[in-house]
Amino acid sequence: MKNQSEPKSKEFSGYVSVKGARENNLKNVDLVIPRDALVVFTGVSGSGKSSLAFGTLYAEAQRRYLESVSPYARRLFNQMSIPEVDEIEGLPPAIALQQQRGSSSSRSSVGSVTTLSNLLRMLYSRAGDYPKGQSIIYAESFSPNTPEGACPECHGLGRVYTVTEQSMVPDDSLTIREKAIAAWPTAWQGQNLRDILITMGFDVDVPWKDLPKKDRDWILFTDEQPVVPVYPRYTADQVKKAIKNKIQPDYMGTFTGAKRYVMQTFSNSQSQLMKKRAGKFMLSSECPLCKGKRLRKESLSIKFDGLDITELSRLPLSKLHSLFKKYTDPGYRLSSKTKREHPEKAVVTSRIAEDLVARLDVMLDLGLGYLSLERNTPTLSPGELQRLRLATQIRSNLFGVVYVLDEPSAGLHPADTRSLLRALDKLKDAGNSIFVVEHEIDVIRHADWIVDVGPGAGENGGHILYSGIPEGLRNIESSKTRHFIYGNQEQEEKIPRIPKGWLKLQGLTRNNLNELDVDFPLGTFTSVTGISGSGKSSLVSQVLVELVSKQLGQHVIPPDPEDEYDLQDNPILTLGGRITEGATFIKRLVQVDQKAIGRTPRSNLATYTGLFDLIRKLFAATPGAKKKKYDAGRFSFNVAKGRCTHCQGEGFVMVELLFLPSVYTPCPTCGGTRYNEKTLEITYKNKNIAEVLELTVDAAWAFFESDAALQRGLDMVRQVGLGYLKLGQPATELSGGEAQRIKLATELQRTQHGNTLYILDEPTTGLHPSDVEKLMLQLQQLVDQGNTIIVVEHDMHIISKSDWIIEIGPGAGDQGGNVMACGTPSEFSKIKNSNTAPYLLNYRGIK
Repeated sequence: MKNQSEPKSKEFSGYVSVKGARENNLKNVDLVIPRDALVVFTGVSGSGKSSLAFGTLYAEAQRRYLESVSPYARRLFNQMSIPEVDEIEGLPPAIALQQQRGSSSSRSSVGSVTTLSNLLRMLYSRAGDYPKGQSIIYAESFSPNTPEGACPECHGLGRVYTVTEQSMVPDDSLTIREKAIAAWPTAWQGQNLRDILITMGFDVDVPWKDLPKKDRDWILFTDEQPVVPVYPRYTADQVKKAIKNKIQPDYMGTFTGAKRYVMQTFSNSQSQLMKKRAGKFMLSSECPLCKGKRLRKESLSIKFDGLDITELSRLPLSKLHSLFKKYTDPGYRLSSKTKREHPEKAVVTSRIAEDLVARLDVMLDLGLGYLSLERNTPTLSPGELQRLRLATQIRSNLFGVVYVLDEPSAGLHPADTRSLLRALDKLKDAGNSIFVVEHEIDVIRHADWIVDVGPGAGENGGHILYSGIPEGLRNIESSKTRHFIYGNQEQEEKIPRIPKGWLKLQGLTRNNLNELDVDFPLGTFTSVTGISGSGKSSLVSQVLVELVSKQLGQHVIPPDPEDEYDLQDNPILTLGGRITEGATFIKRLVQVDQKAIGRTPRSNLATYTGLFDLIRKLFAATPGAKKKKYDAGRFSFNVAKGRCTHCQGEGFVMVELLFLPSVYTPCPTCGGTRYNEKTLEITYKNKNIAEVLELTVDAAWAFFESDAALQRGLDMVRQVGLGYLKLGQPATELSGGEAQRIKLATELQRTQHGNTLYILDEPTTGLHPSDVEKLMLQLQQLVDQGNTIIVVEHDMHIISKSDWIIEIGPGAGDQGGNVMACGTPSEFSKIKNSNTAPYLLNYRGIK
């Protein structure tokens, strides 16, 4: 194979051999990689790295394992599709640690993910200090998720929920017809309930506040569900006459009070959008019985080291480590008093403490000491969750396993990356193979073996440019990775922009920020950095966004309505903060995050960017379309008249295979095109609408050369490094980084008027260094147009090219939350008490 280093048997114990890998864009790849080694898969974004590591190697390892278990048990696994590959030899069992959001339920926590909560429950049950006369209770009684442990008042949630007249009717000057009862459903069902009230004789045309209290209370709080005839569009008088004359109603309607509707929707609805909407009308408060601790009073009465189990679970892991360390001392178990009074408790405490401390050692080494066991997993970043799972694996003492990791350095400050590498080395030294998809230069340099995939992205990728020991990559001309590992590091000195003003904030209090004052330069590019958990995102993505939104009179952009929503999550609130200067320079706020651009295959790159509208108009303007009177709507696969009737415009149909994963096959009617035959007869430059959606952005840019508006929009997508994506690429197939860059490209298409504040949280996640350079060019262009950009970032290329750097720290959690250093890159690199300055100094090559 081209550029394949000769395997050296004295260095590696064995090899994995891949022949004919064709998953996604892989070009019939052959590959040999060592076992019991740290193998890093790298290459530009979209080159095929993940297709090789996850789609081929991990998918095949999973398939082989699942063939050994019963068909019934297979249904319990989230099975990947069988990879397109001829043969793989020498592949051990594999465990995948991918970037993924935490469980959506707030009943899932750091303690449950790491199983540390189980140890604590056993500790409290067997070695806790019980009040006099109380009998011993079992471990499950210390869990808020069991009937034995949950507080009877709040059912283990820690909070109680209610609705009030004010929460359900926010504007009492409106009439019922004007939708005063905001808590009722919108659209038809809400109208139905209003029509029912007309039939029942309530006046729906007087302001809510003028209705008798008795009527208001019944409408909102009754549990009665009367069934009455409904006459839509009739006036109150017409309804009376219709009933009197026994005119047949349109239908019989069932009334539901507003409170009943809200509570039932929140408890029972399968739609997260509906659940979220209902939650807006509910008020939550701390449970008066357990005071938010979620457990029965019997469970909370038992203490260890003077703390109940909830208090212990709220300590940062670093403090938990210190607390238990003293119980691992042999002197503790052997002390005469402990041995004499509580011999069994001493043994239990010592054994559990040893296990806890050993597990916590790994978590602290991975930079997670600022988390607490009670922290809900929905609030964790994908990187934090992956490192928690990694810590659990290191303690599992498995041998002979392949661990496949997806960018484990995501969200890590360079100082934390060193700890990550130590953890990976521990797994490797225990006799395991580590396959890592990664862009971080420090991780790539640490590899025993590098697989460089490319040379480009999408159709231009899928080739193995190099597979071998790191030193050999130096000579591979076609590798874009080579330049960043072995190229000249000295960076060209950039002259920082002079701020046109300062956005000054005072008294910021949220999470670990406590009365923080901070100044951001305007009309410049600012990077906010600091070690993981120091408070960067709390400052920029939360407090700053909230305060500027409020100043502009905007609503803070809510979480994606499709995201799982659960009122059990205790809301983290900004408790203090104000803008004291500079707000007049900001006319608009844009937050460019990594949330998905859509949750279904019907949303894609073309629809999100608005390019699909332009394309459909072009098709509607063709002679063929005009002749048949087809409008632009005809060319949407979301509209009945144009789409395939068999698959409803999905392009595929699902085949259930009982014990095996469901298989999606192209629709037999439309062949996967999504459109009906009549629509596909219309062509533009000899291509129908389905063929155009199959074009990559690069190809479409050339294809639509005669349309200036389309070319400009497509060029923006190309300039953020996404030219390899297809126009019709479903949103569900896009990474968080790709989604963020699509949002950025959409923003770049807008006519810029300056004075916009752009907030980006780690925009380089998932990006190869060459793509980071492209991204930076686009961001700098926005600043040149009079805008302000503030990014939360660890990437040294971004930080070094900033106009201003702010470091939050010095540590994580309660050790962070302070401005440690700030200045231009040149000034910043010389600051002594900074965690970031040494890495910036090294990156810039400053002597």
